[in-house]
Amino acid sequence: MEQEDACPPSSCGKITNIAYPFRLKGDPIRCGDKRYELACENNVTVLYLYWGKYNVEAINYDNFTVRVVDPGLQQQNCSSLPRYFLSLTNFSDAIYYYDTTDPYQAINRFTNYPYELLFRHIVLLNCSHLMADNHKYVNAAACVNGQSKSKGYIYAIAGDLVAEDLEVGCDVKLVTPTSWWGLDTDRDTDTYSYTTILEALLYGFDISWMAGACDHKCGNHSAQRSDCYFDSSKHALRCDKQGKHASLVLPRFREGLVQWINLGVVKNINLSHWYYRFLEIVCKIASIS
Repeated sequence: MEQEDACPPSSCGKITNIAYPFRLKGDPIRCGDKRYELACENNVTVLYLYWGKYNVEAINYDNFTVRVVDPGLQQQNCSSLPRYFLSLTNFSDAIYYYDTTDPYQAINRFTNYPYELLFRHIVLLNCSHLMADNHKYVNAAACVNGQSKSKGYIYAIAGDLVAEDLEVGCDVKLVTPTSWWGLDTDRDTDTYSYTTILEALLYGFDISWMAGACDHKCGNHSAQRSDCYFDSSKHALRCDKQGKHASLVLPRFREGLVQWINLGVVKNINLSHWYYRFLEIVCKIASIS
């Protein structure tokens, strides 16, 4: 750690605190962790995540999160849309709590709560006709350019899209995350304006880099790292040798995942052997429920 601490923080644009485990491309090889390498492009700090790249809005070294925003979204331009499809199902730890092999996770671990989801979804849909009777569908017509009857109508839904909410004539265009908690995705009455939806999109979303910090706190062994959690009372990482904080996140996500699988919007996932087994288990449970 002495060698890592000897590296001064890097900066790019408004992000001036790029320190371990993060590094900027071009920094000395001894500085930072290669898995957390950021790029500086046109004076903007960029994080490459899966198949997309996102602008970094903030790095939080207290709760081990980084907030990013889709570069397709533009301030003062309500017609701008996200470029990338990204959902909870893309993060391995959202399916299986023990899997922290990805450098970034969708979940933070705390002592006073088993896990905390760091973002929620916003679903964009293209519909062939107007949706006047479904209050969950937020009409983007006032903002999104180029809409016509031939091209369809763009709508947004705050939160997960379940099968019963998918109207005839509508297709999922994009799923994107937001960590703007002013958007209550659980409420079932009243609707938001698209201006509110856009504000949530422009805020961006948090992802956790706690796995990298846990590597150095608890060791590089995967089982030890899985037992690493954040002690919010002491504001420090702890290593749990007994595995008390690790569990399969099946009950919380079973219904939502089955719905997303049925809708066919689970995209761009690394379907490793464990994931096939997980889907098999979920589908069997769904068939007998």
